[in-house]
Amino acid sequence: MDFLNALVVFANFVVVPATAYGAQLALGALGVTLIFGILRFSNFAHGDTMAFGTMIAILVTWGLQAVGITFGPLPTALLALPVAIGVTALLLLGTDRMIYRFYRKVRAAPVILVMVSLGVMFVMNALVRFGIGVNEYRFEDGARFVIDARGFREMTGLAEGLAIRTTQVITIVMAVIMVAALFWFLRHTRTGKSMRAFSDNEDLALLSGINPERVVAVTWIITAALATTAGVLYGLDKSFKAFTYFQLLLPIFASAIVGGLGNPLGAIAGGFIIAYSEIMVTYAFKRMLTHLLPENLAPDGLVQLLSTDYKFAVSFAILIIVLLFKPTGLFKGQQS
Repeated sequence: MDFLNALVVFANFVVVPATAYGAQLALGALGVTLIFGILRFSNFAHGDTMAFGTMIAILVTWGLQAVGITFGPLPTALLALPVAIGVTALLLLGTDRMIYRFYRKVRAAPVILVMVSLGVMFVMNALVRFGIGVNEYRFEDGARFVIDARGFREMTGLAEGLAIRTTQVITIVMAVIMVAALFWFLRHTRTGKSMRAFSDNEDLALLSGINPERVVAVTWIITAALATTAGVLYGLDKSFKAFTYFQLLLPIFASAIVGGLGNPLGAIAGGFIIAYSEIMVTYAFKRMLTHLLPENLAPDGLVQLLSTDYKFAVSFAILIIVLLFKPTGLFKGQQS
């Protein structure tokens, strides 16, 4: 029984939150790796793209709630998500037309485009802060739990309870759907095959008659969908604060690089590696070990490797290790 209680504690505080967080990072890293694979630069504005899309979703959610429209047991933000994706896609397409297109035409070096994306990042960050402010917002509604701790204890007779929030289940389900849809699109549609060809060999793709501007436009639209969805799911699961999304750029890039920058499968794997690493290194194992060890050996301290304040330092450490010993990532992504 003590082993089962320890298992429930581990699932409650590590497995469930890390899986949901990993799905959010995977969607974010897919957007980064898509831009790198097709447009060949690291988009530092991706975190603030997530923030912008989430801001639009929150504003639309508030508007729907004001007129009495909800989504029953599900978060109203899911109704706002298509609108947020559309507005974010328009912003990214406009940014590409006004800024990035010029640098593509002159065949600027990737480092130049990275610097340009830094400028775009600061502009987007300012837009979000002017649009919604710098405060923290919680915008989830509907049913809070799929399984609540009290109900789980009553059902199983265990001392420890397992709580699975609705937002965590929605995150995992939506991530699976979006990843499956993306891979189907890239493998089975003409546009998707054009994008893969453009990524493999741009000059050969152009000689084959592929329209580069169409490929670029579709890439930005897909990136908007991935970034906005990841941002909304993260905000529903935790909360929305503009600065937090700026900080998320580190674990998202770490996920993409660990898996192999430019490799979609690597981005997904990297997202879960980073998520589980962050949570396990900063988790206090005292409660779990109390169930597993005899009473006289039960730990007095938290049994925590690092404070949760250093969560992003875990991502940074993993990123540095991978760049030093395996720069192409676990799945051998592209090199710029």
